[in-house]
Amino acid sequence: MLIDVKNVTFAYYGSAEPVFENLNLQLDTDWKLGLIGRNGYGKTTFLNLLQNKLEYSGKIISPVSFEYFPYVLEEKNTAREIVLSRLPHIEGWQLDCELSLLKASSEIADRPFKTLSSGEQIKVLLAAMFLHENSFILIDEPTNHLDVYGRAAVADYLKNKKGFILVSHDRDFLNRTVDHVLTIEKNNIYVQNGNYDTWEENKIKQDNFEIEKNIQLRKEIKRLKAAARQKAGWSDLKEKSKHGQWIYDRGYVSHKASKMMKRAKSIERNADKAVAEKEKLLKNIETIEDIPMRPLTHHAKHLIEASALSVSYGKKNIFSPVDFSIEAGGVLSLNGKNGAGKSSILKLLMGEKIEFSGTLKKAQDLKISYIPQNFDFLKGQLFDFIEESNIDKTVFLTTLRKLNFPQDNFDKNMETYSSGQKKKVLLTRSICESAHFYIWDEPLNYIDIISRLQIERMILKYGPTVILVEHDKKFNEKVSTDFVELLPNP
Repeated sequence: MLIDVKNVTFAYYGSAEPVFENLNLQLDTDWKLGLIGRNGYGKTTFLNLLQNKLEYSGKIISPVSFEYFPYVLEEKNTAREIVLSRLPHIEGWQLDCELSLLKASSEIADRPFKTLSSGEQIKVLLAAMFLHENSFILIDEPTNHLDVYGRAAVADYLKNKKGFILVSHDRDFLNRTVDHVLTIEKNNIYVQNGNYDTWEENKIKQDNFEIEKNIQLRKEIKRLKAAARQKAGWSDLKEKSKHGQWIYDRGYVSHKASKMMKRAKSIERNADKAVAEKEKLLKNIETIEDIPMRPLTHHAKHLIEASALSVSYGKKNIFSPVDFSIEAGGVLSLNGKNGAGKSSILKLLMGEKIEFSGTLKKAQDLKISYIPQNFDFLKGQLFDFIEESNIDKTVFLTTLRKLNFPQDNFDKNMETYSSGQKKKVLLTRSICESAHFYIWDEPLNYIDIISRLQIERMILKYGPTVILVEHDKKFNEKVSTDFVELLPNP
């Protein structure tokens, strides 16, 4: 069965340009689709159009209903009671089976939903959604609150399902779950067979082909424009020559100049037409811009040294003691389950009063830049935030724009920003800070794939010293020079 999108055009009220214009797509209801694109390019808008939540022109014809994740549950009942009340056709054992496939205990279904962790809530909601009959599931960024183990469990679960669109910026997660990729670019939206790696390989080839074609087209446009200017110059010279030394030459010369001018104007018009036609063929390639970074150099070889370190709650260590050291230019990735103590180590390094055992040494006069996991404190005007951060405004805004942050949002209150936009503000602040040491707590949550690639390349090029908590496996493998696994204290 096919979901048929026919000539769909949609624009937000007051917007100069439509988000989608004459969009035509056919999606098979058995496909496992990954939906990727920059923050702000219309991924969530597309899902809302499928659900008929927005007014548009054109048609969307679907043989199935659409179910959206995440949805908000305010009830104080247990997860099981909530699910069974919403899906009266299923039985409790069916929910238990789905939870088992998600590597979650059925016990969580019998606890009040609001008492469940973010990861447990995600699993309950996903399990309930796939119990819907004759539904196509729209899954919007399910991994933001999942650790690497939770992501692996959800990936294994989705791998054995079909009939969904998955919005995710986690490349490894997409590779493990989808068999088609739906891509939204600035001027295009298209579907191709395969997972993320297949898409990336094809995109590189296509972009290289289009770049080479653009180079040839620009050369041809330049040649045509030069030819037009040359002909125009010839006619001007001939026109000037009619004021020659001999009077009897002037009529003849003027006649020749007039013919030459007409011919030149005709050539110029034809060249302009040819230029316009060639310019229509130029493609607006989605480029990955370089983001500069200015880390400071410290005289110490080891900026951080930890020995038998563990964070304590009361008298109990929450993870088995670990040893690590961070050299200048190194990137240390802290791994472990949610609640293992990763963020606590980062806060300890930031100087917060956290109980710990073992030893922790920091180099003297260490200038640190920090990205917190939470961004709820971002309020007020962006320009005030920049001033308070003591960062050059031009540098900050230029970097923010390179991360594809909309210029129209500069004058808006930060409370109105999306989660991805707020995260980009915090990322930009840290990138623009000249520091010896960067502490990043889940810096890529809500950040699109292209921006992740930019951050990845920036780290590899400029070599900052970083300790981070990040669940994007591909990113960690690319940038990290060392890994520390936090294991529960026995």
